[in-house]
Amino acid sequence: MIAFVRGPVAALGPTTAVVEVGGVGMAVQCTPDTLAGLRIGQEARLATSLVVREDSMTLYGFADDDERQVFELLQTASGVGPRLAQAMLGVHRPDTLRLAVATGDEKALTAVPGIGKKGAQKLLLELKDKLGAPVGTAAARPAASGPAPWTEQLHAALIGLGYAAREAEEAVVAVTPQAEEAIAAGGSAPVPQLLRAALQSLNRAR
Repeated sequence: MIAFVRGPVAALGPTTAVVEVGGVGMAVQCTPDTLAGLRIGQEARLATSLVVREDSMTLYGFADDDERQVFELLQTASGVGPRLAQAMLGVHRPDTLRLAVATGDEKALTAVPGIGKKGAQKLLLELKDKLGAPVGTAAARPAASGPAPWTEQLHAALIGLGYAAREAEEAVVAVTPQAEEAIAAGGSAPVPQLLRAALQSLNRAR
């Protein structure tokens, strides 16, 4: 198992960071929040989890060891693969997920794209004795007052990819209708898809 990677960030994409380790570029799948904390050329340390399939090997990266542990524990529930586990951590911090499971908060889980009401109920039952109690402040993503959480995540991710603050703000405005449509349909703003749409709008503007 590759427990972590450390080295300069060689490249950043909508869902991936490339970290140079000993002259080798390691492609690591990350959440928007994790990507937002990285800068090209700066050294980074990412806790990692290697997922091996018959036709692929994918390295998932996390801001810390706790996030990686929760990522792996989430996959012990039936029907939860690495992509869904990463999506859950893309919406909620580890302690927020622990609190949601401990209190039976279906709404918190259905905020994750791909999880419906029945799926949330099943996950609450299966994860109840696995994640443990919150270990710190179980603060969710930024509260509803002020800018929406997705706008902050998206803006930070674009800054991390090297765009100027003004460009990032304009891109956020450009994809706001798409985000509002998803929220109005009863879901949450899909940050990875919004990031791809934002990048497309920026490329068209250049």
